[in-house]
Amino acid sequence: MIRIKEIKLPLDCSQEDLKAACVKILRCKDSDIKSVEVVKKAVDSRNKDNVFFVFNADVTMTDGEERFVKASRYKNLEITEPYVYVSPPVRRTSALRPVVAGFGPAGFFAALILARADLKPIVLERGEDVDTRTRQVRDFWLNHNLNTESNVQFGEGGAGTFSDGKLTTGIKDGLCRKVIDELIEHGAPEEIGYSATPHIGTDRLGGVVKKFREEIISLGGEVLFGTRLTDLIIANKSIQGVSYITRDGKRSDMECDTLLLCIGHSARDTVEMLYSRGLNIVQKPFSMGVRIEHPRQVIDRAQYGSFASHPALGAAVYKMACHPEHGRGAYTFCMCPGGTVVAAPSEENRMCVNGMSEYARDGENSNSAILVGIEPPDFGSSHPLAGIDLQRKTEEKAFVLGGGSYAAPCQLVGDFLNGEKSKKLGSVKATCPTGVTPGDIRECLPKKITDTIADAVVRMGRMLKGFDMPQAVLTAPEARSSSPVRILRSDILQSNIRGIYPCGEGAGYAGGIVSAAVDGIKCAHAVLTDENDDMW
Repeated sequence: MIRIKEIKLPLDCSQEDLKAACVKILRCKDSDIKSVEVVKKAVDSRNKDNVFFVFNADVTMTDGEERFVKASRYKNLEITEPYVYVSPPVRRTSALRPVVAGFGPAGFFAALILARADLKPIVLERGEDVDTRTRQVRDFWLNHNLNTESNVQFGEGGAGTFSDGKLTTGIKDGLCRKVIDELIEHGAPEEIGYSATPHIGTDRLGGVVKKFREEIISLGGEVLFGTRLTDLIIANKSIQGVSYITRDGKRSDMECDTLLLCIGHSARDTVEMLYSRGLNIVQKPFSMGVRIEHPRQVIDRAQYGSFASHPALGAAVYKMACHPEHGRGAYTFCMCPGGTVVAAPSEENRMCVNGMSEYARDGENSNSAILVGIEPPDFGSSHPLAGIDLQRKTEEKAFVLGGGSYAAPCQLVGDFLNGEKSKKLGSVKATCPTGVTPGDIRECLPKKITDTIADAVVRMGRMLKGFDMPQAVLTAPEARSSSPVRILRSDILQSNIRGIYPCGEGAGYAGGIVSAAVDGIKCAHAVLTDENDDMW
C-alpha cells in the first residue's frame, strides 16, 4: 500500500473527491487504483475563514506501487504494510485458571486475550453488569442514593463507561491499532478507526463492552459481577489464592497462581489491602482541578468561525495547555463536546465530578477538565498512599461545600477570577445531575491548584475566544483523572509477589481507555509466555 498524508479537501468532499486527489498526487489513472482507505481524518480550523479536512489515506494499486511513489513529486507518501496482530506462543503450563480483578478496559482486554488462548479466565468485578449499573447510577443522580460498590467508577466497562468513550492516547504502540480494531469488531462506530478525535459515546460504549463479555464467556471464561477482591493468599512470596466477597455478603476463597490487578484508579480500599499484604507501592504524580462548562455554540464558533453550523463538523473539540514562567502548568483534559458534567464519587460523604458525552455530542454545553499536576512533595506525607489521602480530603471538603447531599460546589468564572463567592448561576446552565451549590471552590481545592487554574483560565481565554467568559461554570473537584500510586512491577510485568500482574490505570501504567487496554493486552501476553509456573 501507499500511504499518502496531508490530503486537504473541503468540508463537503466525498470519497470520490478523495480518490481523485490520490490520482492527482500519484500521477496515475483512476483505473490504476484498486482501493482508497481513510486512515486519519482531522479538521484544520486554524484559519476561521477556511476550515477544511485533512486526510491520511492508504492506497492500494493494481500493481507497481514503488514506481508510482518514485514518479510522484508529492513528499508526504510512503510504502506501508497493514497492521497485523500476532499473538505470542502459549507457554503457560499451570492447570489453574488465571484470575482478573476488574472489568474495565485493561480487564476485559486482558480477559479476552486469555480466553482466546483457551485459559478460561475468571473475572472478579465488584460492580454490576452495565445495564444494572446504569440503573444504579441513574438512581444516584436522581435520588442521591450512592451504591459504593457499583457506580460511575465501579462496574462493567470501568470508569470510561460514563465518560465520552474517548480513544485519544499519547502512547506510541502498535497494539493501539489492535485495540481500535477489536472495539470496532465488537460494535464501536467504524469512524474510530480513522478519526483524529475518536470517541464511542457513553450511550454506545455499554453495548460494546457487553459483546466483549459475551465472547469471553463463549470461550469458557467467567465474569462474576458484584464480587469484590478482599484479600490475597500468599506463601513463599507467591500468590496462592484470593479471597472475595459477593453482593450478598458471602465470603469465599479461590485457589490461583496468577492474578491480573486491573482494579482501576478509584479502588482505594483494594490498594490499601494490597499495601498491607506487602506489594511494593510508591507515590505517583497525578492531577486535580475542576470542570469548566460553556455553551456548545460558544466553543463551536470559537473553533470554526462561520463554519460552526456545517453538518460535516459536529461539536467542536479543543485541547490546550499553558506553562507560566514561574509556576505550575495546567492543561485541559477529557474534553466532552456537547456533553454534561456528572457526579462521580465512589465513597460516601465525598464528592467529585467527571465529564460525559453521548455519541451524538449534541448537548447544550461543552465541558472539559482543567487540571494541575501534583507532585509527591505536595502530598503532605511520604507514605506511599498519601496521594489517596489528599484526594479523599479534597472530596470530603467538596461534599460539605456542596451542602452534604452530593450536589457539587461550583463558581462562575467571573467570580472566581475576582475572588468572590458565587451566589447564583448566570446564563450558563450547570449540567451536573445531582445539582450544584454556588460558592467558592477555593474552599475545597489546594491553593496551589486554584491559583494555577485562575492563571490558566485567563491564558486559555487568549487561545480560545470565550473560554474565560464570566458566565462559564467551574464545578469541583475533578480528582480522579489518574491514580496517585504505582504498584511496581518487573520486566516480566509481575509485582514483588510472584504471579501478580499490576495492570492499567489503577496500577499506575495507563491513562485512558486505549492505554489501559494496551496494558491489559501486554499483561495477558506476559501470562501466556510465562513458562516458570511450577518453579516457584
